[in-house]
Amino acid sequence: MAENNSVHYDIYTPTNQQGLNRDEVIDFLFEHLDEYGDQRTDIAKCMDYALSEAEGKGGSVLVARENGAIVGALILNNTGMSGFIPENILVYVAVHNSQRGKGVGKRLVQLAADNTTGSIALHVEPQNPARHLYEKMGFTNKYLEYRLIR
Repeated sequence: MAENNSVHYDIYTPTNQQGLNRDEVIDFLFEHLDEYGDQRTDIAKCMDYALSEAEGKGGSVLVARENGAIVGALILNNTGMSGFIPENILVYVAVHNSQRGKGVGKRLVQLAADNTTGSIALHVEPQNPARHLYEKMGFTNKYLEYRLIR
């Protein structure tokens, strides 16, 4: 567990899930991702992948708490690839609106980076204000993403 002022940070992995309340984290992300979020079922699948011990899966779930309440959460998935695709993808990161601008999101991303090996990719919409945080932390925008949605 890492600390930042009165906020405590916990890192959960496939081999360390003790004390993790999955539903609480899924509900938090669903509520606080705002317009950048997904359905609960998709967030749950992402968390299951991050915490899976199956070959080619894994990752981590980071939770920031203040006075026992979640104030931030992050899910990072391992991709099982390297080189042509980064080894990790930061799928979700959200901070409670009462904590925004206090460094909670930056600390979550930094802890995720410090506690994983390999490169990290993330997707962020151009209008998302968190984009500036990622750029300050060293993330670059090398590609445009196109999807064929079926």
